[in-house]
Amino acid sequence: MKALVYDGVETLGFRDVPDPVRRGEDALVRVEAVGICGSDMHAYLGHDARRPAPLILGHEAAGVIDGGPNDGTRVTINPLVHCGSCAACLAGRENLCPSRQIISMPPREGAFAQYITMPQSNLVPVPDHVPLDKAALAEPLAVSWHAVRLALAALHPQAERRALVIGGGAIGLAASLAFKAQGVTQVSIVEPNAQRRAFLRETCGETVLAEAEGSYPLVVDAVGYAATRATASALAAPGGVIAHVGLGEDSGGLDIRRMTLQEISFIGTYTYTAQDFRDTAEAIFDGRLGPLDWCQNRPLSQGAQAFDDLRNGRVAEPKIMLAPWS
Repeated sequence: MKALVYDGVETLGFRDVPDPVRRGEDALVRVEAVGICGSDMHAYLGHDARRPAPLILGHEAAGVIDGGPNDGTRVTINPLVHCGSCAACLAGRENLCPSRQIISMPPREGAFAQYITMPQSNLVPVPDHVPLDKAALAEPLAVSWHAVRLALAALHPQAERRALVIGGGAIGLAASLAFKAQGVTQVSIVEPNAQRRAFLRETCGETVLAEAEGSYPLVVDAVGYAATRATASALAAPGGVIAHVGLGEDSGGLDIRRMTLQEISFIGTYTYTAQDFRDTAEAIFDGRLGPLDWCQNRPLSQGAQAFDDLRNGRVAEPKIMLAPWS
């Protein structure tokens, strides 16, 4: 099969690799759409020791089961594989499973390829009316759905439900959509890139700011740099909640004194539970997350150029979706 392989810092090769082998109850999935994630970009730049070269990246995918009893079923892929028997899994917090694995990290190759194998339990059937390139957005949308759900649960029930999202990439836009789907109608996104601001405002109908000021009961940091954490801790209202999703850099930025004196809650959020993933998929299928028409589509064979364009700020759309069979 053909795959896009991470060979080293800022180096990707599109070439033939061995077909994956289906084992046990796993399904073989013909990948039809796979998105480029910020974590893929971190690996591409050499910033993620968990993803050593050579490796097939990519974990935001949808496709069609090839062979077996469910042959031909259209599915979106939950890439987080868990044990199912530890305390975290039994509590429905599969994302905290100590033995969790995610495709695009060893030992599991990713979905920038024509085929991938996955446990049947990680596959959510997709209705015929939903295009697979939109179904592949379940993964990044679930990340934000999970963060928003936790933030709302931590907010005092009498607090104003108004939100600021820092960062207008796919996770930031998804957080805004998740807030609206979960009942928060006043949402602003702060995004420094003028081209992306214009796209979010004109194509997605979002309220977008170049800089934010004032205070917000709910803040999502979808970037995760020291500067964005500083913004989050400065703009969170007294008694407010910061949900931290981005993994841009490891430390710095938080105003711990202000957060302590103003009782601002800080929640680190990682991926999603299996239920969050299913809930997000259902929200895609029934239209609660909008038309999802904000992706740019390219063939997987042009993946290296897509990464370079993202690296150099030449893409206005929040997401590039790659098609392995184009």
